[in-house]
Amino acid sequence: MSQHDPTPVTVIGLGAMGSRIAEVLLAGGHPTTVWNRNPDRAAPLVELGAVRARGVAEAVAASPLVGVCVLDYAAVREVLEPVAAELAGRTLVVFTTGTPRSARETARWAAERRIGYVDCGMMATPPMIGRDGARFLYSGSEEAFEPHRAALELLGAAEFLGEDPGLAALYDLALLSAMYGMFAGFLHGAALVGSAGVKAADFAEQAATWVTAMTAGFAHDAAYIDAGDYTARDEQTVAFNRAALEVIVQASREEGLAVDLVAPLRDVLARQVEAGHGAASFARVHEEIRAGR
Repeated sequence: MSQHDPTPVTVIGLGAMGSRIAEVLLAGGHPTTVWNRNPDRAAPLVELGAVRARGVAEAVAASPLVGVCVLDYAAVREVLEPVAAELAGRTLVVFTTGTPRSARETARWAAERRIGYVDCGMMATPPMIGRDGARFLYSGSEEAFEPHRAALELLGAAEFLGEDPGLAALYDLALLSAMYGMFAGFLHGAALVGSAGVKAADFAEQAATWVTAMTAGFAHDAAYIDAGDYTARDEQTVAFNRAALEVIVQASREEGLAVDLVAPLRDVLARQVEAGHGAASFARVHEEIRAGR
C-alpha cells in the first residue's frame, strides 16, 4: 500500500488513457475498481489486482475517489447521470478533453448533486503517465482535490490551477494549440526541404535545435501582451514577418507544396499591415486573435 494515501479509487473508462491511469494507481498501492462498457477491457487490470465492477453503480460505490476517462463531457454525463445519487459526497475527477464551457456545465451538474468536482487537463500520452515529464492540470473544487493530491500525483506532476472548473480545460487546449502549431510548422518545413531530397530525420535535428532556441521568445512576446504596448524594440516587425511568410508561401508553391498551414498566418500579418500596424512587434497578432472575426 502507498505510504501516503492508500485510498480506494475507481476508474471508469478503460481506453488507452484510462487503462494506464488505473495501472499506475494500482502500482502505487491503491485498491482499484474498474468499469468499462466492454468488460473485456478490464481483464489485463484484473490480472494486476484490480476489481472489475459489474456496473457503474457498483464501481462508484467502491471508492471515495472516482475518475472518469471517456470520450467527452457528454459521455461523462451519460454514464454518471443514472448513478448521481451514489456519487453524492464523493470526489469526481474528469479526465477528458473538451471545452471550458463543457467543464463548467459539468461542474454545475455535479454541484447540484453534492458531488465534489475536479476537472483535469492531461498533458501526457498514455506511456508517459506515471513517469517523469507527465503533467496533470486540475481545477474545480480545491476542497475535493487536496485530500486526493497524493494519489493523483502518482500519475504525474499535479498542478491545481484554481476554483474555476474550466481552467484545466482552457490550459489543456491552449497548450495543445501551441503544440499543434509547432508540429504543423515542422511538417511543412520537412516537406519544403524534402522537395530537394533532404531526409526528414536530418531536418528534425536542425528543427529541434532551432525551435528550442526560439522558445525563449515566449516570455518576450508575453511581456508585450501583458503590457498592451506593441511598440517594436530592436526586433523584427509585423511587416518584416509578413514579407518572410510571403516568401515561404511563394517557395512552397514553386516546389509544388500545399500552403494551407502557412498562408493563413501570412494573411493575418497582411491584415495587420493594412490596418497600420506594420511597424509593431510580431506579438501584436495576439490582438487580432482576441478580437475574433
